[in-house]
Amino acid sequence: MNKQGIVDAVNEVLGGTKVSAEKAVDTVFDTIVASIKKDDAVSVAGFGIFEAKKRAARTARNPRTGESISVPAMRVPKFRASKTLKDAVK
Repeated sequence: MNKQGIVDAVNEVLGGTKVSAEKAVDTVFDTIVASIKKDDAVSVAGFGIFEAKKRAARTARNPRTGESISVPAMRVPKFRASKTLKDAVK
């Protein structure tokens, strides 16, 4: 399933127009991204937690040339699934 599939599912449940369903889905995603940017975790009960994780600087190796390169420290998005979601997928 992709974003359009989610929009279709939301539209089916809420009714109305596809434009309003797409706006609702975009608002949810934009809110999650904005919160993670501010270093706030987003916890959705029964689903999981979206947060930003700090990854330390490290030395990596270019697999094509074998050359060592330096990878700077960065923040990356992280998702931790809730127990409810894990059990549902089993």
